[in-house]
Amino acid sequence: MNTLFRHTFVTALICMGFAGAAHAQYVWLDDKGVKQFSDMPPPSSIPASRILKQPGSSTPAAAPAEAVASEAKSQMTTAEKNAEFRKRQTERAEKEKKAAEEAKIASEKARNCERAQEYHRALESGERISRTDKNGERSYLSDEQRAKEVRESRRVLDDCKS
Repeated sequence: MNTLFRHTFVTALICMGFAGAAHAQYVWLDDKGVKQFSDMPPPSSIPASRILKQPGSSTPAAAPAEAVASEAKSQMTTAEKNAEFRKRQTERAEKEKKAAEEAKIASEKARNCERAQEYHRALESGERISRTDKNGERSYLSDEQRAKEVRESRRVLDDCKS
């Protein structure tokens, strides 16, 4: 059992040694902008700003100065990020409030239209429609009043359809 463990351990160490050599590569962009990989350093005609990776460094080589400058401009401070976040929150809250208000108006309109349809059906059915006057007495709609109410209910129902 011990020899099997030693054999596995030695094999793993040898493999790690080869893996380290495989990572000893240069990566750079040639004149045409194509990435080149090699275990030899790039030609001296390649500027240092185009060398992306060198052996011994796990991170890419330093970026060109102009890329660093543009990246610094694009990065925002914490205060700017917070201000934008608050702005987005406010906009979202306003949109939600507006949507809730529109939904409320739509549901009220639907309820009113349903009531208007019921009233119109009652008018068209020929039932006697009564109202209570200011003295608390019942009074029934005359034929002229009924015709006027029918026209008015049709107008309201037409508004409901649009």
